[in-house]
Amino acid sequence: MRLPQEIIRAKRDGRTLDPAEIAAFVEGLTEGRVTEGQAAAFAMAVFFRGMSLDERVALTRAMTGSGQLLRWDLPGPALDKHSTGGVGDTVSLALAPMVAACGGFVPMISGRGLGHTGGTLDKLASIPGYDVAPDLDRFRRVTREVGCAIIGQTADLAPADRRLYAIRDVTGTVESLDLITASILSKKLAAGLNGLVMDVKSGSGAFMADRESARALAQSIVSVAGGAGLPAVALITDMDAPLASAAGNAVEVAYAVDYLMGRGREPAFHTVTLALAAEMLVLGSLAVDVSEATAQLETALDSGRAAEIFGRMVAALGGPVDLLADPGRYLPAAPIVRPVAPGSAGIIQSVATRVLGLAVIGLGGGRTRPQDGIDPAVGVTQLARPGDAVGPDRPLGIVHARDEAAAEQAATALRAAYRVGEAAVEPSPPILEHISS
Repeated sequence: MRLPQEIIRAKRDGRTLDPAEIAAFVEGLTEGRVTEGQAAAFAMAVFFRGMSLDERVALTRAMTGSGQLLRWDLPGPALDKHSTGGVGDTVSLALAPMVAACGGFVPMISGRGLGHTGGTLDKLASIPGYDVAPDLDRFRRVTREVGCAIIGQTADLAPADRRLYAIRDVTGTVESLDLITASILSKKLAAGLNGLVMDVKSGSGAFMADRESARALAQSIVSVAGGAGLPAVALITDMDAPLASAAGNAVEVAYAVDYLMGRGREPAFHTVTLALAAEMLVLGSLAVDVSEATAQLETALDSGRAAEIFGRMVAALGGPVDLLADPGRYLPAAPIVRPVAPGSAGIIQSVATRVLGLAVIGLGGGRTRPQDGIDPAVGVTQLARPGDAVGPDRPLGIVHARDEAAAEQAATALRAAYRVGEAAVEPSPPILEHISS
């Protein structure tokens, strides 16, 4: 019998774990024999000591095999996208119906917020009635009938990851390349996909703040996925500024609805969403190249087909049938809405994007403990980006808060996050690198 504490000690001391040790620890995590403290200690040991490629593969396989494995019988490819997370990263809500409108099927299993980043699941949970944890039969049915279904990780799929994921969020181990790789791919492999596109963020609002770390993670994901038989590519995208101008939960759903309905398509968000979705269509052999895929996606947006599919998905999973027509009727709204003026007029030189994410948590829009609840109404909107001119008529952003004290605290954080000057600024390109096997 391999005791959890001995496996932890071995990794703490820098020894390479064999597949049997990793499998034993994951089995104990799944069955509850590994305590929360032991799971946290294991995560910290891996964070500091790292894992070899073989260890990563073993951990991924063990976590994949800790629960049920889905098999699909669909008239098209099962495709998915995963992001390492950032601030204003609302892409999944728009991308899934766009890909579905082009013939793909997107059974997307998403997570809650990690650290300073928002989670797709928390955003969808702000829609009244939306079932973020349906049983697998409903998940299968909605995916087949609508073309996409975005849900949370169920107890049946990769349950070992579900437990470790929550512990990583509150133990300072979110950024571990090894744990990120295993966490992402265990869920995706269990979901029975035909192709995966990875969005690895790099910049001040990313877990992998520097390009080298982002590249290492992208290569790790692509290598481990390929070794497990899952075709994958990765894009490294910019997170030196919020991707969308909204950060929060309900405010990001509203942003995605506006995007799908054509009421607002900000250039950086549009570029990243199209690029990721196009790679998915190419992986699924639904387009011969990215150029053809992009044209298909633009048509899906402009025709209203993608918006229609999003509305059908929401309704099929228990949400309101007319969310697209009147989102303000259903999405929760904060009682305090306050513009945040800069200290002086000028041009945004840079953004400490992580600070903006932490400001959302401070408002109540994120967690500091796994059991914490979230206020879906709070957040920030109309966030400025580098190169934007700000002043009396153009705030840094608009705070949506539950009370005056929280609003003031968030306003202080926004002013601290932005550096304003006089020089013109050329924004970073949204897509930084393409990684394939």
